[in-house]
Amino acid sequence: MDKIKELYMKYKEVVNYLVVGVLTTVVSIGSYMIMTHTFLNPDDGFQLQVANVLSWILAVAFAYVTNRKFVFESKDPNMFAEIVKFTSSRVATLLMEMAVMFLLVTLLHFNSDISKVVAQVMVIVANYVLSKFLVFNGKEETKA
Repeated sequence: MDKIKELYMKYKEVVNYLVVGVLTTVVSIGSYMIMTHTFLNPDDGFQLQVANVLSWILAVAFAYVTNRKFVFESKDPNMFAEIVKFTSSRVATLLMEMAVMFLLVTLLHFNSDISKVVAQVMVIVANYVLSKFLVFNGKEETKA
């Protein structure tokens, strides 16, 4: 048990990011599937993107709170700047995800649910890199 705790402490940020990433993915994919299986048609290119964007908004809100608190343990008092950086980085990965969904579903006619999972894996990796080095980069403002 001590060895597991030691490994966890050594890789705490990555482990917590993976857990939060999985939960964020559940929020994203779950909300996407609820929408596309109830009131939005994934065979219609526009409705596909509406479902994708709405699921993204829900996932980003969840991800900011959980990443700030549990993954990067940010204490930055300038939350507004942090939220702007976080949201901007997520917009970049949203555009990447939209391009992947357009390519896989609209152009190549792959299954939209499987395509969403593939796109999410790509997004998780990109989001970690952006969060680690751009958003929660450890530069806290200190009061003089």
